[in-house]
Amino acid sequence: MTLLQTLFPLSESQRELNARKTVVVGMSGGVDSSVTALIVKHLGFKTIGVFMKNWEGSEEECSAEADWKDARRVAGQLDIPVYSVNFSSEYAQEVFSHFLAEYKQGHTPNPDILCNREIKFKVFLDYVEKLGADMLATGHYCQTEEGKLLKGADPLKDQSYFLHAIKKSALEKTLFPLGHLTKKVVRSLALEANLVTKNKKDSTGICFIGERDFKTFLSQYIESSKGDFVNLEGALLGRHDGACFYTLGQRKGLGVGGPGEPWFVVKKNLERNQVVLAQGEFHPALYSDGLDATEETWIAEAPPMPVRCKAKIRYRQTDVDCVVYREEGKLKVHFDPPQRAITPRQSVVFYEGEVCLGGAMIEGAWESYFDLGRSLPEGLGSNPLHSPEPAEATALEGRSLDLI
Repeated sequence: MTLLQTLFPLSESQRELNARKTVVVGMSGGVDSSVTALIVKHLGFKTIGVFMKNWEGSEEECSAEADWKDARRVAGQLDIPVYSVNFSSEYAQEVFSHFLAEYKQGHTPNPDILCNREIKFKVFLDYVEKLGADMLATGHYCQTEEGKLLKGADPLKDQSYFLHAIKKSALEKTLFPLGHLTKKVVRSLALEANLVTKNKKDSTGICFIGERDFKTFLSQYIESSKGDFVNLEGALLGRHDGACFYTLGQRKGLGVGGPGEPWFVVKKNLERNQVVLAQGEFHPALYSDGLDATEETWIAEAPPMPVRCKAKIRYRQTDVDCVVYREEGKLKVHFDPPQRAITPRQSVVFYEGEVCLGGAMIEGAWESYFDLGRSLPEGLGSNPLHSPEPAEATALEGRSLDLI
């Protein structure tokens, strides 16, 4: 018995039932979506592959063409039809324009969440339904159960954070065949089937930036506005190319040295075009007990408030305990322990065990421990649950994008 048969046993009666349904698989040309198509075909569904192109650009054209070629080759191996669809106009309007607007305001947005909500599980899902298909299948590492969104079984690959804004009705029309698998097992399935993408490296970054330098890319759309790096007392530390190019908690790329611990971004004064720095990854100016959030979205109904649950304020962060309540039309989130570098216009996502409840857009952090004149709780830096995120964790924080 093969690994595929062991992981996905199927009776003849179930295969016959599945054969009556059509499933469209989003194929990106990567290993995750290739194995997704392999599984869907194995389960007996009438399987159609669709390659989605979301960006027009000279450098990306080469990458997209290579990915489209790989998607076609995998489809050939699986003996399924595959088509290409271009959503670059919709992506530019619904995702990229918002991305630029946020950066111009000095925020650090996360376009993946918006892309999932507006493109993959709205525009693309509408396209799937117009084809007359019964379901969409994607390579996201997450699971569904009775209309609920659950974390993926692989904690290093779980992508529920990026899907928290998807409507329940969309989840009910979607299959996530990789949700209960680890990445290692997915690679093993690709090797067993000898798929042409079996050894293909995962893509990382945002699709419209690719492997290019992030700051260089942004500079094509946002005019540089040089300003000052200052410390918490207002003393000049150096010059920067524009406050919009920096995010809270950032360490790398500042160009500010000197004696003592490394410098980190702790605030941005957009009116003065100043980026405020402090020394030390556990500086009290980086930590707050809570945040305010707006634009809340819930997979099902909003839970009764206040609610005790867990939350993430960035991808791949360990879940932390919190209390969520409403006040003056906003969500208030109080954390235990305090959180580091809470970043406006990133998402706070809520969990109850393995179930993703939903999330909201961070409006801002509460006063920092520095502003309050308080010391950080003892042992904050020694507990892995409390340790700081990598300094380069921004909108481009490391993640695989082969999950269409």
